[in-house]
Amino acid sequence: MQYISLPPGYLTTAQAAQAADVTPAVIRGWVRRGHLARCGGSPHHPIYRVADVIAARDIAAANKAA
Repeated sequence: MQYISLPPGYLTTAQAAQAADVTPAVIRGWVRRGHLARCGGSPHHPIYRVADVIAARDIAAANKAA
């Protein structure tokens, strides 16, 4: 499913992965572990808030450094 346009401030899984400099599988892992919440879309094509993706990336980086 291709989105014609997303509301400003929202990303697809692929876009979220690119923004966080990780793979889409990592984004899905963050969702499974509760580090990142879906905020819309469909079960197979979720969307995420940009701020939530950046926060999850920062938490993952802090956990990796610790």
